[in-house]
Amino acid sequence: MSLEQDIKEKALELGFDAVGITDASPIGREHAEHFQTWLQSGYAGPLAYMHRNLEKRLDPSRLLDGARSVVVVALNYKPSIPAAAVGWVPPTLLTDRGEPAAQVAQFAQYEDYHDFIKRLLRDLADFLQSRTDGLQRFRRCVDSAPVAEKALAMRAGLGFIGRNHLFIHPRLGPQILLGELITTVALKPDEPCGGDCAGCDLCLKACPTGALRSDGFLDVRQCISCLTQYDPSPKIGNWLFGCDECLLACPHQQRAPVCANRKFAHHVERGRLNLRELTEITPETFEARFGDSPLHRAGLEAMKRNAKICLRNRD
Repeated sequence: MSLEQDIKEKALELGFDAVGITDASPIGREHAEHFQTWLQSGYAGPLAYMHRNLEKRLDPSRLLDGARSVVVVALNYKPSIPAAAVGWVPPTLLTDRGEPAAQVAQFAQYEDYHDFIKRLLRDLADFLQSRTDGLQRFRRCVDSAPVAEKALAMRAGLGFIGRNHLFIHPRLGPQILLGELITTVALKPDEPCGGDCAGCDLCLKACPTGALRSDGFLDVRQCISCLTQYDPSPKIGNWLFGCDECLLACPHQQRAPVCANRKFAHHVERGRLNLRELTEITPETFEARFGDSPLHRAGLEAMKRNAKICLRNRD
């Protein structure tokens, strides 16, 4: 069995749902030009960090000296029980038993994926180190690192970028989280796979704010998922954190399997949160209940701010 096949089997054993391999060369010209045009058009809005480290973002070899390969992994997070389907929930901070409640995007109902994926990538790096001369180097990346992860995942044969600007795996759909292990180990790359949205525009129709433009660009300034984190606006509607509208409209999502990794902690009760209680929550309670959550990364004040906006939107 080849080293590449061993890596893939180990990644699946660790709990990832898909894995592909590509080289550490710069991303393709088409992706690079699209990204640069997106920046120049102002569509990045408040995401100032997207303008930084541009050379690294377009060339993964700049993230690790001597990099030769990138192992791209995917973790499926489609919940087995959507929050809306839950008939009973604990009484504290949750749902709308006659009280106003707001929605939380499904990825944020899990523990913080950055930490979870990085732990698995560390184990994968340890395995790969054991199969080589022990002198190889690695860098673990999730989306907080300046890396064009969707372009790399596409080149590694994992799927394609949809019109909703989410990465879509042919079997797993768009509810996947990506991670990358950049390494100095020379590995045989996989072939890119094709795929597109085949003329479907359901995600564009589902977007409440028109953030998904018909010209193929995403205007972050209008995207609810971004607004709930960086730029408070009444446009967030009833979304407290993130937004799933374009995702849930995608036919690939509807036929995809549910998350199979039971170690990836899912808190379905976080899917709908009591707005009035959130406006009054103490730092201690927020830490205790959401310390392992993407909501914690956004911060207490941002969640209180969003809760107040959602309450005003209900009036």
